[in-house]
Amino acid sequence: MTYLDHIRACNRCDISGFRGFLVAGQRVGWVRHALAERLAAFRDLVAVSDDGVRLLPRFDSYEARTGAMALLIGHLVKQGVIPKLRGEMYGVFPSWGAPPLFALDRAAVVYFGTIAHGVHVNGFVRGAGGALALWIGTRSRDRSVAPGKLDNLIAGGQPVGLSLRDNLVKEAFEEAAIGPEMIARAVPAGTVTYRLETPPGVKVDCLFIYDLEVPAGFEPRNTDGEVESFALLPWQRVAEIVRDTEDFKFNCNLVIIDFLIRHGLITPEHPDYIALAAGVRRWGADG
Repeated sequence: MTYLDHIRACNRCDISGFRGFLVAGQRVGWVRHALAERLAAFRDLVAVSDDGVRLLPRFDSYEARTGAMALLIGHLVKQGVIPKLRGEMYGVFPSWGAPPLFALDRAAVVYFGTIAHGVHVNGFVRGAGGALALWIGTRSRDRSVAPGKLDNLIAGGQPVGLSLRDNLVKEAFEEAAIGPEMIARAVPAGTVTYRLETPPGVKVDCLFIYDLEVPAGFEPRNTDGEVESFALLPWQRVAEIVRDTEDFKFNCNLVIIDFLIRHGLITPEHPDYIALAAGVRRWGADG
């Protein structure tokens, strides 16, 4: 296992197994060929061809597109294609900062290959002589994704209609009992992106990364049941775990590699430095 192995693992995707998902004349996602053929039955909602699945142009507003997608997803749930909805809506954007074209339930995102946005916070302590240690969470064993794996101090998806800062406030309290005043000190530190093929479809994620220096006496406390414990680990130990194991939730490896590069803890002397620096932002805004 190496740092680069984690980047490769998050970017395994044969896009030839998919066709584009187009809305308002723009490709906003990817659909497996088998799912596209199933969607062809819903001619009142989508048009399916060899080169793409298109939401019908008569759905020409945010509300109309969101409603049409809800109908389409409802059919897929009834057919057992999508097992269960999450009740959390994600926005689908023509580009970041533009108004969303529509929203769809989080559970359906991977089936349509649309970009999912999220926030991840590296919580760290600066000790004597500037030595860094990171707060690392252990995910609860009842999680549907990566149960028992290690995680960043704060991480969560980005719901539609909520600003990044407001989402940080929400996630910081839920995951680590951090109040608004402390999380306001979180510093934006760029993005981590990847495109990963999964059995349901393709997972295209853009994570907004923040660094939060916390006081030496601070101890996080989970409030929503997602994390069973926290540990403050020297950065060298965190780096070893990432480099040598699969103990972290898959995307957290990339977030930590990015942190180590930005803080000069992985240096240009590392033989994979260029590949690592490029690999944590492998995909652009168009997925």
